[in-house]
Amino acid sequence: MALQHLTDEQVRTWSRAQKDEWWFKNVFRGDMAQLSLRSGLTGFLLGGVLAATSLYIGAKTGISVGVGLTSVILAFAMFRILAQLGWAADYTILENNCTQSIATAAGYVVMPLISSLGAYMLVTDRIIPWWQMMIWMTITATLGVLVAFPMKRRFINEDQLPFPEGRACGVVLDSLYNGEGGEGMYKAALLAKVAGLAAFYQAIVSDGWMKLIQFKILRMDKWAGMTEPWVFHDRLDEYYYTLAVKADLWIPKILGTDFRVLGLRLTLDAAMLGVGGLMGIAVATSCLIGAVMNFVVLAPLMIQAGDIVQRISPTGAVIPISRVEIVNQWSMWWGVTMMVAGSLTSLLAKPDLFLAVFKAFGRKKNAPAGNDLLAHIEVPLWISYVGVPVMGLLAAYVAHLFFGVPMGMALIALPLIFVLTVICTNSMALTSWTPTGALSKITQFTMGAIDRSNPAANLIPAGMTSDIASNAANLLSDIKPGYMLGGKPRHQAVGHVIGILAGALSCVPLYYLLFLPKNADGVRTTATIISEQFAMPAAVQWRGVAEIIAKGLHGLPTSALIAMGVAAACAVVIEVLRMATKGKFPLSSVSIGLGVVLPPESTFAMWVGAMIFWVMGRIYGKQPGSTGWKRWVDGCEPVCAGLISGAALMGIGNAIVNVLI
Repeated sequence: MALQHLTDEQVRTWSRAQKDEWWFKNVFRGDMAQLSLRSGLTGFLLGGVLAATSLYIGAKTGISVGVGLTSVILAFAMFRILAQLGWAADYTILENNCTQSIATAAGYVVMPLISSLGAYMLVTDRIIPWWQMMIWMTITATLGVLVAFPMKRRFINEDQLPFPEGRACGVVLDSLYNGEGGEGMYKAALLAKVAGLAAFYQAIVSDGWMKLIQFKILRMDKWAGMTEPWVFHDRLDEYYYTLAVKADLWIPKILGTDFRVLGLRLTLDAAMLGVGGLMGIAVATSCLIGAVMNFVVLAPLMIQAGDIVQRISPTGAVIPISRVEIVNQWSMWWGVTMMVAGSLTSLLAKPDLFLAVFKAFGRKKNAPAGNDLLAHIEVPLWISYVGVPVMGLLAAYVAHLFFGVPMGMALIALPLIFVLTVICTNSMALTSWTPTGALSKITQFTMGAIDRSNPAANLIPAGMTSDIASNAANLLSDIKPGYMLGGKPRHQAVGHVIGILAGALSCVPLYYLLFLPKNADGVRTTATIISEQFAMPAAVQWRGVAEIIAKGLHGLPTSALIAMGVAAACAVVIEVLRMATKGKFPLSSVSIGLGVVLPPESTFAMWVGAMIFWVMGRIYGKQPGSTGWKRWVDGCEPVCAGLISGAALMGIGNAIVNVLI
């Protein structure tokens, strides 16, 4: 069935009752399987795996990588193969759509771990018990579902807003099931091949996998006398440095500081190549500019000036200057300032997002009168009207019980949920962008103005409002393809809850394994959350704002204050230029700030990935149907997803192997 939609005139002039009747008669597929046992189980399993990759990439980059289209392609290929073998009936288009809803929800639920909860642990030096993490993430994400559905019939049924990311997913699903089936299998094969190559590469540069193969399987430590496993170096410059130490060769330095201290390494990171391909050349270039400005220019100057120095830990150990110390002691301040100032400028320049809050109360004349034609397939509104207050009070109590947030502060944050959700949903509906970063800072500063002494009082309420608004907006984006294809909203709502459970169950244990491992004494410490491998840029940003609120600016070096002022001014100018040129100005202040807190080697790898796909797009973009176009233009997402999933899953496996051996 080809996708059907209303004309612009019909959207403007028809009442919601008329639109609902048209959809029910022309689009709705009531007799087609959707949330079946197999679609729920497939979504749960895919969601758990893909959420793990989302956690891995988010810890490295602070960016949430969408997994919806990846799950669509994988589920399509898996059941198409099973159907051809005669082992199962082919997946229906609505079963696949439900699977992507579950998998996508699982991917979204991990964000608190790499942002607000991570920042809370860094600021308070307290490790949150795993069961508290799971309860908190499940409550806030479920609140997002409950808040979303009163808005669904307004934004999707009545206003017919585009939700570009959700619409793209619907178009892909329609093309897979109603177009050339070979196209879907080609993309699935492309994803699988690239993932296999990325996984193989990641294995041979990983000490855990090589230890397993060489010491436990081949027993090379016995017959070859090896004490350490042999691995390829993913840091390609390591070969030169090894030779330089032996042959007393030149070591590159800037103002007397070693490149390696500054984090200026040449790394071949397959996952970062894929992330760069998805983010595009403009964003990747902005990140690279931030990294160059910070680690090539400013950091060496500040080290020379004595504003970045070696520190003594509470135990008396010397903490040498490193990339992490550079960010923590100095660079974080101007990087966070640029991200926050840029986010707020772009947000405040869109007054229509705020006006949407007031419009949400209007236009009652379009509400359906009499019998509700869709009452049996929509989520009953009473569930939200009862569930939101109950779950909201529960969230406030849990914030007080688990994190020490004063009950009054937690309750003050609750009314902000509706306002921020409407803003985020309207933004997602029009641009596929949710301004949760900027909005969370508004909540942080508001809570901080009331209570500066307790970091949890601004971090946890801000995280709560941000997570609920983000989940609600993303849920409606997931429901858009279901609306386009004739699915039941109730099934997608239940699927979203299944995805929440899948994400929490898979990622909380993994978070402990990757970022809170036990040391030699069997003790966990927050010092391992940020490392050379995992920069946790989102948590760094949240922590930076919390520390500014708690401590003020008087304790910072003068150079850091000057850098913050310049960064804020530059961010405003950049965002104004972007608006004046209607998005043609290529730089992004948020991305420049992100490049400051990311490892420069990862930033460069992302830029290389973006550049490869940009060049290939220029070469093959005007040759639709050609092999190059299918591989590099139409196949960009499967290739990038293969790079990310193959490298991320093998990297996660490496951490597990290291724990077990």
